[in-house]
Amino acid sequence: MHADDLHAWQHSHTFGQELKRPGERRTLIVIAVTGTMMVVEIIAGILTGSMALLADGLHMASHAGALSLNVFAYVYARRHAYDEDFSFGAGKVNALGGFTGAVLLALFALLMAWESVGRLLHPVAIIVDQAILVAILGLAVNGASVFILRVDDHRDHHDHHHHDHNLKAAYLHVLADALTSLLAIVALLCAKYLGLLWMDPVVGIVGAILVSSWSLGLLRSTSGILLDKQGPKSIRDGIRNSIEQDEDSRVTDLHLWSIGPNIYSAVIAIVAHDPATPRQYKERIQKNLGLVHIAVEVHTCLNNTPDGGAISSEGFAGGDGTLRDKP
Repeated sequence: MHADDLHAWQHSHTFGQELKRPGERRTLIVIAVTGTMMVVEIIAGILTGSMALLADGLHMASHAGALSLNVFAYVYARRHAYDEDFSFGAGKVNALGGFTGAVLLALFALLMAWESVGRLLHPVAIIVDQAILVAILGLAVNGASVFILRVDDHRDHHDHHHHDHNLKAAYLHVLADALTSLLAIVALLCAKYLGLLWMDPVVGIVGAILVSSWSLGLLRSTSGILLDKQGPKSIRDGIRNSIEQDEDSRVTDLHLWSIGPNIYSAVIAIVAHDPATPRQYKERIQKNLGLVHIAVEVHTCLNNTPDGGAISSEGFAGGDGTLRDKP
């Protein structure tokens, strides 16, 4: 009886957040690669007296620190998956990690633009050969990191259920670094062989603009999750079509929001002349929409009245589909 044991009417709110995600391991590998290169460049810079190598080594140290924040988000979400202080688990820590990474990307772009404009107005001498060597080393390391952290944006564009924003923040971070190295090589070659010294700061500005656009896109998507913006229209349409298939039931209110990577929660209000039970409505909904917590509120349309029809509450179904009486 429910008076003695409520377990049959309860369910976990971890939603898989206690599991280690592939993005965590991949980010750790990139940190190891970046950290190794950082140490090598700093030691080489000190031994050879090369400021270019030393500066790039310190630059990589800053990115290793930024990537460490992404790993921290993965670990925090996993370790707090069972923390009841989080109503729907710790899945949104992933989006918070992505948002933080996007902010750091924006700051990185701002610094790129500031330094580039300064050098455009006040040119400085460049040790071209040494700088090209450092840029090639940076491109090799960051290119490998991009491959390790690669994100299938084409799939994400067509399937709104696959978003690891924390991984994407790490990916964009190393992609921005790789782009910076590539543009630097182009600019330095132009300076060496064509004498176009102004190309170095110009491509820096172009790179800053591209990185800014990536940052804004990630800020837009992660902030929407953190602020409980309505979930994808494709999922909402799928829910509505599943519920209204009997031509009597109508969805009067639908709230859909992300509670973690690839997973959503929904609150659905339904009215019908001859309504089904909340459990039956839940069973109509497609199983491939990423819904892990569903609350269904059912109303019966008693008669037609000038104000749109009288209704009475019947109950709602929780994440496990169990019917519960409305107070």
